Amino acid sequence: MSHHWGYSSHDGPDKWADHFPIANGPRQSPINIIPSQAQFDSSLKPLKIHYDPSTSKDIMNNGHSFQVNFLDEDDSTILTGGPVTGTYRLTQFHCHWGASDDKGSEHTVDGIKYPCELHLVHWNTKYANFGEAVDKPDGLAVIGVFLKIGSANPRLQKVLDTFDAIKAKGHQTTFKNFDPKNLLPASLNFWTYEGSLTTPPLFESVTWIVLRDPISVSSAQMEKFRKLLFSSEEEHPRCMCDNYRPPQPVKGRKVRTNFK
Repeated sequence: MSHHWGYSSHDGPDKWADHFPIANGPRQSPINIIPSQAQFDSSLKPLKIHYDPSTSKDIMNNGHSFQVNFLDEDDSTILTGGPVTGTYRLTQFHCHWGASDDKGSEHTVDGIKYPCELHLVHWNTKYANFGEAVDKPDGLAVIGVFLKIGSANPRLQKVLDTFDAIKAKGHQTTFKNFDPKNLLPASLNFWTYEGSLTTPPLFESVTWIVLRDPISVSSAQMEKFRKLLFSSEEEHPRCMCDNYRPPQPVKGRKVRTNFK
């Protein structure tokens, strides 16, 4: 049975465990990453990412974030290497952000938040589709990228230019010929750990790959994020912000890294 959830006081992260008991499970995400405690692992392979711009299809407002969707049956938009074995296919990306520039990311680094965090969601192609992979322990791999206030990011602007068309919940528009690799920093150094989805149903199925280096975003660009709405056209308008889950207990998990 599906339950309504959101980010308000009555349906936000503090209440999710009422309907999704796994919220208190052993590998919940996000977490606070403490770089001095991360373990360098020489066996971690370099990340290999190949994204085909022709596989981007549309962008939507799902009432929790914007979401850019990719063709699910195409083998040309994949992630291999790093902490994962096998091949993982990109299905969508979205972001989490705050009401102000001093908060918004889900993961924190030494307790420090960034204004926004990008998630690129991939599923393990040993399963038939995303739906079959989503609740398996090795089903998903998510790349997390921090956004840091700086110069305007022209590569992000193409996403922001669609926001007027998807302002309210339920709106969707085509979004073609976009290479999400343009949203990655130059260095692919990463932290990795075994975690979960950060939104209900919170399945503990994610190998997290959190990139060390942030990409830039301007304060003006961040304001565009906050003009999106949690609400549909028929509802009282509610600006979309603070759509993040706070860090969860690590519960003994190891964070590994591919850099010293």
